[in-house]
Amino acid sequence: MLLLGIETSCDDTATAVVRDGRDVLANVSTNQDEFHAKYGGIVPEIASRQHVALLSAAIDDALSRANVSLREIDGIAVTRGPGLIGSLLVGVATAKALAYAVRTPLYGINHLHGHIFSAFLDRPETPPYPFLALLVSGGHSQLVSVASATSMRILGRTHDDAAGEAYDKTARLLGLGYPGGPALDALARTGNPKAYAFPRHRPPAGSLDLSFSGLKTSVRYFLESDEGGAAPVEDVAASFQAAVVDVLIARVNAAFDLAHYNAVVLSGGVAANSGLQTALRAWCERRGVCSFIPPPKYCTDNAAMTAAAAFYQGASARIDPFSASADPDLSFERSFNDVPAGS
Repeated sequence: MLLLGIETSCDDTATAVVRDGRDVLANVSTNQDEFHAKYGGIVPEIASRQHVALLSAAIDDALSRANVSLREIDGIAVTRGPGLIGSLLVGVATAKALAYAVRTPLYGINHLHGHIFSAFLDRPETPPYPFLALLVSGGHSQLVSVASATSMRILGRTHDDAAGEAYDKTARLLGLGYPGGPALDALARTGNPKAYAFPRHRPPAGSLDLSFSGLKTSVRYFLESDEGGAAPVEDVAASFQAAVVDVLIARVNAAFDLAHYNAVVLSGGVAANSGLQTALRAWCERRGVCSFIPPPKYCTDNAAMTAAAAFYQGASARIDPFSASADPDLSFERSFNDVPAGS
């Protein structure tokens, strides 16, 4: 089964052709960092206009690389939420038009579900159900119990800043520019993670929720202090990263104490972070649990994960090209069969 994936939830214009939910025949992605860098963050209007300019060519590129025509495609998978409404509209409108034109099924995918299925791509084995997904990105941080492709439940989520957002804001405090997460990760590798004791969020008993706003604020106050003004920037970066990683691993550990899982999936943009990957693999080895971490190209927003989600979720994700719509506030749970399926 060949699926064309389209992902435009934020500022990456991404397309892909995926066979049977695993084999990536083409993966095309164009980021817009140069357009947003001078603003220190993503400007929604710029993002949507760039999608309009790039998406048609990106679709043609993916089909060409996969050496298939649009009429050979068995279905089109598109991210319909959550995300920036202008960006989502470009992808959804394009997917609807293509699906109608070639009379092929259309699948509407929750962006966060897509991140979880990124761990299924380009590998001989897939995560065994039930598994725990640690989804950490610029806009979301949550732990998800995944019983099947269509049965997922959020166990804990951030109350304020997502992990990736905290990375970008802290990187800005350190003068590392935008996007700051990868730069901070690289700098942290050269620093002492025990140099400064930044706070670790501890939730109430029985909760798996997260919070990173206090950590970010603590770093800001520290940098404004006399000690912080003279602190080696690499040590600050390493100490900040250690605090984030400690919190995330603690939540994974707590989740396993509450229920049995066969594996851990790490996904989302922050899944590419070297410190987090190292810590999670070490934890999994100690607990005797399999870990599934996508390659960096599938950690950030991409369309291959969208196509993979459509393959595994099947009819539950099928939507009608006439009535399908973008939903910037699409909840994690409200994603299946809430749009009439096509005949």
